[in-house]
Amino acid sequence: MKIATLWLACSAAIAQTSEGERQSFVPIDSSLETQFNAVAMDERVQAALIKLEEREEEAIQEQIRITEIPAPPFQEERRAAYFLERVKERGLADAYIDDEGNVVATRPGTGNGPTLLIAAHLDTVFPAGVDTTVEFRDGRYYAPGIGDDTRGLTVLLSILEALNESGITTHADIIFSANVGEEGRGDLRGVKALFREHPETDGFISIDGVRLQRITTGGTGSRRFEFEFKGPGGHSFGAFGLPSAIHAMGRAIAKIADLQTPQFPKSTFTVGTVDGGTSVNSIAANAVFAIDMRSNDKDSLAILERQAKTAALQAVAEENARWNRNLISVEFHLIGDRPVGVTDHRSPIVQAAALAFEAQDVNLLGLNISSTDSNVPMSLGIPAITLSGGGDGGGAHSPDEWFSPVDSHLGPQTVFLTILALAGIEGVADPILEQRDD
Repeated sequence: MKIATLWLACSAAIAQTSEGERQSFVPIDSSLETQFNAVAMDERVQAALIKLEEREEEAIQEQIRITEIPAPPFQEERRAAYFLERVKERGLADAYIDDEGNVVATRPGTGNGPTLLIAAHLDTVFPAGVDTTVEFRDGRYYAPGIGDDTRGLTVLLSILEALNESGITTHADIIFSANVGEEGRGDLRGVKALFREHPETDGFISIDGVRLQRITTGGTGSRRFEFEFKGPGGHSFGAFGLPSAIHAMGRAIAKIADLQTPQFPKSTFTVGTVDGGTSVNSIAANAVFAIDMRSNDKDSLAILERQAKTAALQAVAEENARWNRNLISVEFHLIGDRPVGVTDHRSPIVQAAALAFEAQDVNLLGLNISSTDSNVPMSLGIPAITLSGGGDGGGAHSPDEWFSPVDSHLGPQTVFLTILALAGIEGVADPILEQRDD
C-alpha cells in the first residue's frame, strides 16, 4: 500500500465525527441500514465477533509467523505455500495457488447471490536478504512488512476461521485471495490476474495496512517508464563532437523538472533513478532514467505522460543539434501501469463499511484516495474499497516498520461485519451487494 493519500471532501463532511455520533461522510440509505442491522444482530454474528476479540492474541502470533517468511517482489512462493495450508485448515479444502501465484479459495453461497472478492497482498517492498525477524520492544512489534501487508493477511485468516465456525450460509459466493504483486514493479499483477480469471466478481474489498480510520474509495493512478537514450558513444577526447546519451538525458530531466502540474486533481512526477555511461572518459552510448507519474484523474495522467515524452524528444533534438549529428534517440519502456479509479461514496459497499465502523464504535475520519489493489476493480467499474486491518503502526516501507495491537481486534470485526452485510445471510437478510449486469 502506498503512503501518500488525498482526502476526499464529501458534501457536509467538514468536521471529524466524535465517538457516538453518526458520521457525515457517507449518506446511509434507510432500507440498507435495516438489512445491515439484521445481519449485525444475528446471534451467530455476535458470537463470531466475540471470538474474534478473544482470539486476537493468537492472531498476533500468526501475524508474526507470516512476517518472518520473507516475500520480496516476485518471490512470494514460500509465504503463499504457508498461507495456502492455513486457509485449508480453516475449512476451504479446495484452496489453490493460481498461475500468477495468488492463493485463491471460494466459500460458496446459496447459489443465487452476488460474488464478493476479499484480498490481502502477500508481497512486501523489501528485497531478498532483508531480515524480517520480529522484535518486541516497548509494546511494539518491529519488522519489515509487519503491517503492510502481513496485518491484512492475518485478518483474512481470522475472518475465514470465524466464518467456518459460525455455521452461517451467505447468499453471496465469497472468494478469498492472498495475492501477489501489489508493491512496486509488481504492478498489481496479482489482482489483475484475479479479475481476468473471475470476471463474475460484483464487489471487492482489499485489506491493507493498519490504523482503522478511513475507507479508501479512490485509486491514484500511475504510469511508470524507463526513458532509454542511445547513441554511438566514443572516447571523450578522440571522439569529441559526438552527441552524448547522458547529455540528452540530462536535458530531458531538466525539462521534466520544469513541468507544471495541477494541484487538483493532484498530479505528480519524479525521476527516481538514473543510470548510464561506461567510464568517466567516455562519451556515453547509453543512459536511462525511471520516471513515476501519478494522478487522481485519468485525463490529467495522460496529459502528464505526453508532456514528459515530448520533453524527452525535444531534449534529443537539442543534443543532436548541438553537435549537428542526428545520432541520439530515445525509447519509452512502460514498467508500471496502475489505473485510476473511484467508487462513489454513495455506493452500497461504502455504506456497508461505514455502518460497520459505526457498529463497532470506530470513528470514521474520512474517505481517501490511495494506490492499492482496489485500483483495478475501480477502473473496471466494479464497486471496491480498501480497509485497514486495525491496530496501530508506522514506518511502512522502512526497516523500522512497527505494529502495536492497540484495539487491533476492531479490524477483523469491522471487516467481518462489512463482508456479511454485503454477502447477506440466508434466512436473515438479503445481500447489500448488487449483482452487476453481464
